Amino acid sequence: MFDKKLKGLAIASALGAVLALGGGGLSVARAQGVLRIGMTASDIPLTTGQSDNGGEGQRFIGFTLYDALIEWDLSHADRPSVLVPGLATSWSVDAADKTKWTFHLREGVKFHDGSAFDASAVVWNLDKLLKTDAPQFDPRQAAQGRSRIPAVASYRAVDPMTLEITTKAPDATLPYQIAWITLSSPANWVAQGKSWDAVAQHPSGTGPWKMEHGFVPRQRAELTPNKNYWDPKRVPHLDEMVLVPLPEPNARVAALRSGEVDWIEAPAPDAVPSLKAAGFSIVTNSYPHNWTWHFSRLPDSPWNDVRVRKAANLAVDRGALKDLLGGLMIPAEGFFPPNSQWFGHPTFKITFDLDAAKALMKQAGYGPDKRIKTKVIISPSGSGQMLPLSMNEFLQQSLAEIGIDVEFEIADWNTVTNLWRAGAKDPGAKGATAINYSYFIQDPFTGFIRHLQCNLTPPAGTNWGYYCDKDMDALFDQVRNTFDQAEQDKVLQKVHEKYVDDALFLMVAHDVNARAIDKKVKNFVQAQNWFQDFSPIVME
Repeated sequence: MFDKKLKGLAIASALGAVLALGGGGLSVARAQGVLRIGMTASDIPLTTGQSDNGGEGQRFIGFTLYDALIEWDLSHADRPSVLVPGLATSWSVDAADKTKWTFHLREGVKFHDGSAFDASAVVWNLDKLLKTDAPQFDPRQAAQGRSRIPAVASYRAVDPMTLEITTKAPDATLPYQIAWITLSSPANWVAQGKSWDAVAQHPSGTGPWKMEHGFVPRQRAELTPNKNYWDPKRVPHLDEMVLVPLPEPNARVAALRSGEVDWIEAPAPDAVPSLKAAGFSIVTNSYPHNWTWHFSRLPDSPWNDVRVRKAANLAVDRGALKDLLGGLMIPAEGFFPPNSQWFGHPTFKITFDLDAAKALMKQAGYGPDKRIKTKVIISPSGSGQMLPLSMNEFLQQSLAEIGIDVEFEIADWNTVTNLWRAGAKDPGAKGATAINYSYFIQDPFTGFIRHLQCNLTPPAGTNWGYYCDKDMDALFDQVRNTFDQAEQDKVLQKVHEKYVDDALFLMVAHDVNARAIDKKVKNFVQAQNWFQDFSPIVME
């Protein structure tokens, strides 16, 4: 059973969702050509360009209303996604100066408001994230986007369709960083009175979907096709896609059963058999994801002792947790799954070994009369968080068996994300020594470097725990300076081996990206990616 705080928060979420669907003014009646999706987010993600709510915000708002210069190929279910041209048709690094990158931009692209996309629009968008004295600077978007592009030193429009970006040092991961930055219309910002609050209700990107009617906070957002999208193959087939925030998993299941929505993210595992029996499709696929506790390495953190970190990893029965989740997880053997090209050959084996865990705790000086008492920040739901309440309760009970007593600091997903960006030193962390976070691990920068590089502690980056190790930084420098993919993979294997051998996180699970979908939904291809393409979908 959850403690009272957990239970109360879960009940409140469920009641809020029911009110939103029924008595709160929300009407999402079934209609031909209309797809209604129950998200795990508690609110509509930020609509102005750089979405919040983590990867889910990017999935449903960032990469529907907007485009990036470089994007992910989301058209295949049977192989990992790769980077492909977006608003840039090509990019290259200068052979003589590997800090200079040139991007050739796509001709003839229009924002939803009809204004033209060009290099000056890209510069304007980078300024809104990076230059605090720019008139269009937006702290909310900067909080989401700035940490995504730490390599960027400067940028300029060479000509209307050519952009140059200079990095602080050679950095082979720049294309992955740029793939996070979605571009909004400068002309629309002016038309909306230079107010980002006004833009939120009248956004304008270049993406395959538009938002023509604004949105109702915590209730719904309606997206319609951009019939003039620059890639004819990705013009949406649906008449409308409606996004409904439903943070509580049982509320999502109830909404699907009742016909209020046609699709839900992360169904409650215990409901999966009955949903299948009722004719709903449960769609899963492997994707680059992990579910961790990110440890603080501040001086008073118990996680500074590698024996304690290893003991915690050995104390978790991931097989039993998989049963609890109805099979909807891959047990972690590292930060990356074993089939990753970057897994390497770590010597520390992450398995369930309670005796070994207790022995390590004893070596570290802990026992029945000297227990660790600590606090962990968690959320009740959110992007990629799977079922965080029940999963964290499982971990709480597991660690108690080896002498680690965990108290939870519970906050909604957006707040947890903000606390993650603020770092373990921030007063909002309230002394927590770990934060439960699911990580996007499909590229070297967001998968590895941003979490642990010495100079990427907040506000410069998202090294939440203030970890710093000169040997790890040296490996990160090698990654950045290795432009040959095969050679870079070898360095990344060494990085992952250090992640595991030093037990730098509590590594618990990899999600399988489960969603439950009405059989009327056709032509959806679930990519091996955090993001998905909704353009091919039709409703029968």
